[in-house]
Amino acid sequence: MALRSALINVIFNAASKAARRMVRDFGEVENLQVSRKGAADFVSQADLSAEQTLINELQIGRPGWNIISEEKGKIRGKLIDAPTWIIDPLDGTTNFLHGIPHFAISIAVLENKKLIAAGILDPLKDEFFFAEHGKGAYLNDRRIRVSGRKQVETALFATGIPFMGKTTPEKELVFINQLNHIMPRCSGIRRFGSAALDLAWVAAGRYDGFWEHGLKLWDIAAGTLIVREAGGFVSDFSSRDTVLQNGNIVAANAGLHIPLLKMLKEGEKTLN
Repeated sequence: MALRSALINVIFNAASKAARRMVRDFGEVENLQVSRKGAADFVSQADLSAEQTLINELQIGRPGWNIISEEKGKIRGKLIDAPTWIIDPLDGTTNFLHGIPHFAISIAVLENKKLIAAGILDPLKDEFFFAEHGKGAYLNDRRIRVSGRKQVETALFATGIPFMGKTTPEKELVFINQLNHIMPRCSGIRRFGSAALDLAWVAAGRYDGFWEHGLKLWDIAAGTLIVREAGGFVSDFSSRDTVLQNGNIVAANAGLHIPLLKMLKEGEKTLN
């Protein structure tokens, strides 16, 4: 049984408080106020309420820390060189608005450009994935590890599909070629609509790998640390540690990270 640190408890308590309102809102999603940020990019009152709850609770738990949030952007703390909270109050908004029960609250801590703690809460399944640097990854109070599969033909991968407002014909062609290159070689590919949960599920061994282009810092910060602490590998498409900077991510277990990178690269080459 995991003994949660004070920092993980701050994350868990903030996410749990935000989740209570979110679950109520999910039951009445047709009555929520929804505004459009861009093409196929929406923000609901549930996002905004959850975000404000998280900010309030995290500021109480760790006064003076910085915050980077999806909707409010950067909030400068009062402490010099303070760590930074990176929060996504509702990862999977489109799922939420369509009544699909697959979304999460994602919180990470960045200190001196390194991820030191993270938590991802699935409010409906009551699953809390968390990790601290050097201390392993957990689901609720059970230690988790990435899967042990080494053969691509037995692997189950997850990805994110380009959509309106987040794509170009060139990006679509790259994705389709990569997909066409991987599909015949593996046991399946899933697209569930929440990058945070995709990464958490890689960490828990449910998926063997995940890739996506052009994600935001708050989409992947928490999941990146949790996968690594579960024994997995996370990089960009060129095997570099620049995921948080460019948002291009490939995450997998130790046996499949290089094969997945290779297949993705070969898929790109078919364009030439």
